[in-house]
Amino acid sequence: MTKQNVDRFAITLLLVLCVMWGMQQVAIKVALDSVSPLMQAGLRSLVAVLLLCGWMRWKGMRVFERDGAEWWGLLAGMLFSLEFMLLYWALEYTTASRSTVFLYTSPFVVALGVHLFVPGEKLGLTQVIGLCCAFSGIVIAFGEEGELPDGAWIGDMMAIGAAIFWGATTVVVKASPQRTLKAERVLLYQLGVSALLLPLGSVLSGESGITDPTPLVWASLAFQAVVVAFISYLAWYWLIHHYPASRIASFGFISPMFGVLFGYLLLDEALSLTFVLALLLVAAGIFLVNRPVARRAVQTSS
Repeated sequence: MTKQNVDRFAITLLLVLCVMWGMQQVAIKVALDSVSPLMQAGLRSLVAVLLLCGWMRWKGMRVFERDGAEWWGLLAGMLFSLEFMLLYWALEYTTASRSTVFLYTSPFVVALGVHLFVPGEKLGLTQVIGLCCAFSGIVIAFGEEGELPDGAWIGDMMAIGAAIFWGATTVVVKASPQRTLKAERVLLYQLGVSALLLPLGSVLSGESGITDPTPLVWASLAFQAVVVAFISYLAWYWLIHHYPASRIASFGFISPMFGVLFGYLLLDEALSLTFVLALLLVAAGIFLVNRPVARRAVQTSS
């Protein structure tokens, strides 16, 4: 049963999720010196999919069954794999703060995608203003001058690519038969496909794999797999199922703020006023794009 209002419990849970997602890029960055990008992303998905299968069995759900959305699930899984391939690669070039801001341009890809492919979901004036805000923020972030890693623009572009694939995954789910599946099965496709493709890509590309990991690195991997990929994604789907999706989604603007804050506090990344302005524009854009579209009541005369 879907509740009409977002209560205190939902708000608290959403804030916790935003903290988790804001911390994700920092955790990836910490582990990169000991675990190569694709191997790290693959291990994340592998552990999470095993936990998800155990969860589904505990709930009495069948893990393997025909559901009529197999090909769409495989497509979503491949897009999901490409998203995290680019995100993990991006963090070898750019900062956690910058990657977070560019990654969270994904809602604008979703807004444009559903406008084109999902009947009844059209962009309103508020959403268009939100897209303009976010685009302005991206332009400002790209034009920022300061102490940036060599080749940061390469990582920035990869993070934007990851956002595009993230948004495309969401659009595929919303516009295909996957929209009728339970959340666990939708997530199973994404984690399962990426658990196969990402480690294979690591081996084929000749990555170094796992080299001399420290306890901190193992903790980072556990956080990414157990807390983010398994617990937080399931909690998110639960929220979407029990509360108005449009109101829940509007909280997404908080995640990049936490990501930038953690990058500044934990990784000592530079934080200029120009970049803060870019962050605020992107956050405002996310909020506006996800606001419910006001609908006028239609009066009929007899």
